[in-house]
This record gives sequence, structure tokens and C-alpha cells, in this order.
Amino acid sequence: MQNETNDFYCDFVLNNKVQVLKEVETENVLAFHHTKPSWTTHIVIVPKAHISELAAVTDMNIIGEIFEVIQQLVLKYELNRKNFRIVTNGGDFQDSKHLHFHLLSGEAVHRVAP
Repeated sequence: MQNETNDFYCDFVLNNKVQVLKEVETENVLAFHHTKPSWTTHIVIVPKAHISELAAVTDMNIIGEIFEVIQQLVLKYELNRKNFRIVTNGGDFQDSKHLHFHLLSGEAVHRVAP
């Protein structure tokens, strides 16, 4: 899906143009199930304010709040007793130019191209 700002989260998710299954929402952070998951558990965590990338963070409190939300999810789904990883991308690896983290667990989901 192409958009003018290349920010799927601001343009679509945070503007309610795409419905998502929300997990946790605070004043500053939203966690929701990925719209095209690549793992059996694939949750995206984003700051509600636009921050283009990790290098652009000016207030580290938002990183703390993001990780508090991630911890809630890890405990809720007992991922600490299973498997999980937390991933963020930057530079050319970052498709949407909005800071976001992926909480991944379970098995990789293999999609077949149409």
C-alpha cells in the first residue's frame, strides 16, 4: 500500500483508516496485531506521536513506555516461558518511516505469493 508520507502508522492506523486488533493502548503508545503477520504472534508497538526512526528520538521516556507495553504483552501471553524476540528496523531496512517495534513469537508464517 503506497501513501504520500510513507508512514503507514500515521496515515492509516493512527487515523483509523485501517482497522487493527488493538492489544494495549496508552496515551502515547499503541500495540496491535500486525495486519500481515509473519509469525503466529506478531504484535506491532508504535508511539502515537510521529517519530521517524530510533535515531530521531529526543525524549527517551517514550522508549521506556514502549518497553513497558512490550513487557505487559510478554507477561500476558507468557512469552517469557515460550519464545519471543523484539525487532526494530532502521535505515534501508525500515519500510514505514515511523518508529515501531515488532514483538514476535511462535512459528514463522509462510505466505504463498498470489
